Amino acid sequence: MQLEGSVAVVTGAGSGLGAATARHLAEHGARVMLLDRNGDAAHAVAAGIGGTAHECDVTQEADVASAMEAAAAMGPLRVAVSCAGIGTAGRVLGRDGPMALGDFDRVIRVNLIGTFNVLRLAAAMMAETEPDADGQRGVIINTASVAAQDGQVGQAAYAASKGGIVSMALPAARELARFGIRVNTIAPGIFRTPLLESLPQEVRDGIIATIPCPHRLGEPEEFARTVRFIIETDYLNAEVIRLDGGVRLPPR
Repeated sequence: MQLEGSVAVVTGAGSGLGAATARHLAEHGARVMLLDRNGDAAHAVAAGIGGTAHECDVTQEADVASAMEAAAAMGPLRVAVSCAGIGTAGRVLGRDGPMALGDFDRVIRVNLIGTFNVLRLAAAMMAETEPDADGQRGVIINTASVAAQDGQVGQAAYAASKGGIVSMALPAARELARFGIRVNTIAPGIFRTPLLESLPQEVRDGIIATIPCPHRLGEPEEFARTVRFIIETDYLNAEVIRLDGGVRLPPR
């Protein structure tokens, strides 16, 4: 799959992994549409890379459908990368009683249902495009987390949402293969993001101490390069790639 001249949609593109991915894809010739619930942040990133930005809530069908239609109007929609997500923590049974069901529902709705919403609507739009010389129409890349397999105390909702994304990769790839659409997932470990940068240095040092090699946080650009590798490697399909420096999260 060639990036040059293709249209790529990136959600959660106003910051962090999404912003790095949008910048990287634009640098390699893609026409990028940036989606984020924070419209101002998305527009700021888009202005620096010659992209187009839309304020978008991935849980809302109308928002995502409108964005996909606008992306398809820019050219052949070949790439959709879902980076939008939230990381709310909460114990199943805490000092004040069981976790509020609404808290669990919100994490599932944004992380899992939002990702599926983007996947299904991107696939519908890709299926209407002309295939390339190899019969491919597009590639969809979802973002899970190592917490899908190594969920820690307080991460029941988050791990469940990311585990759903991991489990979705194979059946979605099998189903969409007849349209020439590949589906892959990246499960990042502990990356340098604005949230982590806001933590005290001693907390960051403690986190870094758990990462075997390289002995540091992941860089958003490494995530972005992995996205491009998936796009350009046609034989990579239905896969979940842990991008984590070999870390295995402890129970707490």
